[in-house]
Amino acid sequence: MRQHSTSHRLTLQGLTPIRDDHYQAIEQYLHQSTTQVQPNLSEQDNAHWYLSNDHCLASITTPPPTPERHTFLTNYCAAQQLDYAWLPKEVSQSDFRLLVMDMDATLITIECLDEIADFAGCKAEVAAITHAAMTDSTIDFSQSLQRRVALLQNADADILEQVYQERLQLSPGATHLLAHAQQHGIKTLLVSGGFTFFTEKLKARLNLDFAYANTLEVQDGKLTGRIQNKIIDAQQKANIVEATCTTLGITPRQAIVMGDGANDLKMMAIAGLSVAFRAKPIVRTQANLALNFVGLDGVFNILNNATRTD
Repeated sequence: MRQHSTSHRLTLQGLTPIRDDHYQAIEQYLHQSTTQVQPNLSEQDNAHWYLSNDHCLASITTPPPTPERHTFLTNYCAAQQLDYAWLPKEVSQSDFRLLVMDMDATLITIECLDEIADFAGCKAEVAAITHAAMTDSTIDFSQSLQRRVALLQNADADILEQVYQERLQLSPGATHLLAHAQQHGIKTLLVSGGFTFFTEKLKARLNLDFAYANTLEVQDGKLTGRIQNKIIDAQQKANIVEATCTTLGITPRQAIVMGDGANDLKMMAIAGLSVAFRAKPIVRTQANLALNFVGLDGVFNILNNATRTD
């Protein structure tokens, strides 16, 4: 994310009202962690908490974040079931013209391939490979995907519709996230290492602007255990984000990218704002912010608070 002034805004979000003792604990830590090089909390302009959303959202102007301060906030907020973001005050929703989302375990709650495997009778084996691929960026995603898909050979293709109808659910906040983006003219891109059967349905259902994924090969009503197209791996995801930005006449720094697994890291790295949603640890540590408790729409709550004029 591009850097702005030394003045930042710390934003807290929760599913329930944020308590006074949360504010006090954080303020006390920030005072104690201040050095002579960096102004302390009381010397910042407008150093008071702004509350909104029934006190489930709060923000305050602070000194710049440091690794130590991030560690404290990460640990404190995890224990209190709060999410936080620490962005330059000037960062605005208007900085962004494209919202990019991973599908599995981000826009939707499930890993579609694991659920397909469940209907095909091989979920345990497939899920173990999926978990390894999503938590370890050194694992080759394409090879991992080919191994998992091969286990589906000869399964009835009808199970794809069963997964969509019986298992697929949108993640919390997804509807509000997309409505807000569309209301403000922000284009939407769904890019997935999953399958076009699901992305195309979601594109039509949610009125998304762009959607890309892998295509499962089907012959005579059966899955062949193969993928038809060049596999969309981490690098391909980043390439698609860049190409979509070029189409829209913007740069990747004008994109918000949301993901949960190691396969999302490359596209998140080129974004103006990267958001880890209910993500694996490797993703949370590399993202600009993480949403572990609130819904997907929490990203716009943060952006709207980051530029509030007190």
